[in-house]
Amino acid sequence: MDQIYDVFIIGGGAAATSAAMTLKNRGKTVAVAANRYETSGLYKAEKITNYPGLPPMSGAEMSELFHRQLTETGAVMIEGRALSVLPMDDSFGIAVGSDYYMAKSVIITAGITREKLYPGESEFLGRGVSYCATCDGMLYRGKTVAVVGGGEEAVHDADFLEGIGCSVLRFPKNGRYEITGNEKAEKLVFAGEEHTVDGVFIIKDTVSVTQLVPGLTYENGGILVDRHMATAVPGVFAAGDCTGKPLQLAKAVGEGNIAALSACDYIDRKN
Repeated sequence: MDQIYDVFIIGGGAAATSAAMTLKNRGKTVAVAANRYETSGLYKAEKITNYPGLPPMSGAEMSELFHRQLTETGAVMIEGRALSVLPMDDSFGIAVGSDYYMAKSVIITAGITREKLYPGESEFLGRGVSYCATCDGMLYRGKTVAVVGGGEEAVHDADFLEGIGCSVLRFPKNGRYEITGNEKAEKLVFAGEEHTVDGVFIIKDTVSVTQLVPGLTYENGGILVDRHMATAVPGVFAAGDCTGKPLQLAKAVGEGNIAALSACDYIDRKN
């Protein structure tokens, strides 16, 4: 994509909505990458009773309200999983599914990932383990790969890999897995049985924030930020649940606003 956005927001919840509203009011170009809001933890909440200015409402109602406000900002909405953020000289490259975007700054509002990593997943990431078949599939043409996951995306990715000449072993999302090997992933262990593979594609709803951006630092399970929501990587800011407890909407909205203001200041100073 030729366009370079001012700010790319990863996540589509309360913090993202707050950030996008502030950024658009400041005249910045904004893109937002997020899964469908119906898949969020907030959407499944029975009732929200502690958000100022609004009466008690269900998580679904609150999610729909945030989504409508986010869409109405005019930000470019991208449905999909953000897979990686690559810092460059004066910008960032963001991979979302098989697409690639550029931005001057990034705000991470990805919430928390409750899915546990499989043993060996992080160790072999980029060395036989991938989250994107359309990104990395051509590296495994003519080889044996495993696809772990459920839903339409897993089926699509497995079909895609078969279509380019891979021998595909399909595995369900739920199960006990381990990935082993030496210099790269070589075996997938499922239910005590070893399967020899050249690569493992893991299809998840979200990618853990610990794997999104190289160079981030963490504290108590959250991205470490300062009072300006700045991370250890210049130009990358974070807000909401991904920065740690308390996991509250009011905190997320406030941090989203601060992150947006900080991103504006960062961009203006760079310009």
